[in-house]
Amino acid sequence: MKIVVCVKQIPDPATPGSLDSSTNALERDGKLILDDSDAYGVEMALQLATAAGGGEVSIVSMAPNGEMSGMRTALAMGAARGVLVSDPALAGSDALTTARVLAAAIKKVGMPDLVVAATESTDGYTGTVP
Repeated sequence: MKIVVCVKQIPDPATPGSLDSSTNALERDGKLILDDSDAYGVEMALQLATAAGGGEVSIVSMAPNGEMSGMRTALAMGAARGVLVSDPALAGSDALTTARVLAAAIKKVGMPDLVVAATESTDGYTGTVP
């Protein structure tokens, strides 16, 4: 069974961020971490692959500055491979753009039997792009 998990890397909630007063954007200083709900998704995908008698779990993510610390967590959990999309042109992308980027990343991995995504991220809570 081939499973792809969409994961989001978020600023560590334990580390206070700051707001850029000129852009009203959250300053993402420091490393990003794997969103908790996405970690549950990775674990579920690994369990499903095992229950199916084997398979491969891959992860896809979009993050700024080539940030991979959260993805490393998912890979350490047992995901076989990951695709990170990182481009300054994607900074501030809306939900639709993010969804399109993740869909293209999933195609790059190869069409899976199952795509797993969380209900929402814990840094935005919009629930529009899990």
